[in-house]
Amino acid sequence: MKFEGTTVAMVTPYTKNDEIDEEGIRENINYLIENGVNGILAAGTTGESATISHDEHRKLLDILIDEADGKVTTIAGAGSNSSKEALGLVKHAEDIGADGALVITPYYNKPQQNGLYEHYKLLAESTNIPIIVYNVPSRTGTDIDVETIGKVAELDNIAAIKEANPDLDKVSQIIKKIDEIGKTDKFAVLSGNDDLTLPMIALGAKGVISVVANVDPARMSQLVNYALEGDFESASESHYELYDLMKVLFIETNPVPAKTALSMMGRPAGNVRMPLAPINEENKAKLKEVLKNLDLI
Repeated sequence: MKFEGTTVAMVTPYTKNDEIDEEGIRENINYLIENGVNGILAAGTTGESATISHDEHRKLLDILIDEADGKVTTIAGAGSNSSKEALGLVKHAEDIGADGALVITPYYNKPQQNGLYEHYKLLAESTNIPIIVYNVPSRTGTDIDVETIGKVAELDNIAAIKEANPDLDKVSQIIKKIDEIGKTDKFAVLSGNDDLTLPMIALGAKGVISVVANVDPARMSQLVNYALEGDFESASESHYELYDLMKVLFIETNPVPAKTALSMMGRPAGNVRMPLAPINEENKAKLKEVLKNLDLI
């Protein structure tokens, strides 16, 4: 399985009773597919994985696999700061037929580099599903280094990394390392930051796992397609067209602005779960202006 193009890190809609909105999730999945995305990720950070129960987590994955029905690549959020717990989620993703599992570097306990390697080694040797490493030090307190990424990439079933460290020099080092170990065709680097997708693809990345694509899937997919085709002039135009949206969707903690935007657009979203709080009025007004400028509302 190759991971490339635009994958949406999908929000989790809730009902007014703070329950998973299954009908809304199915509606959003079809909207994203119709607007040209290549893949959909459920139960990731944008899907509020930190505040969903294990039963809800599995339910989200089951809904995704059922509704997507092979039309796009399906990726299951399957991370934890416990290797045993992560393994259970990865096995569930494999059992239900997901195309891949996104596994965040364990958070809070700050494992050493050899601990990170052993974490992914355990998962890779215990399952057959392709695994995407997710590195986002701003949330986890841990940054998987280039040498460790190289070692992890040599494990069977480790197929990609979602790199959300904004250091583009590190991205160059990763891609160089992957080339040196002969894994360029088997291990993909994916952007974990919408606003760095264009430069990362220029350096050799194969796509993005995107928050912006929740709100504007068609234009985000177009940007990525242009870049992957080598049409960087058109990709640059798309990048700047979406730039204000890329920024305003992170004006407060993700997914607060994204869910607010979807609600403004009349799409299923609902509340965010505590301890996240609703967007403040000043930022809400900024978000609304950007959406209007893009004719999204």
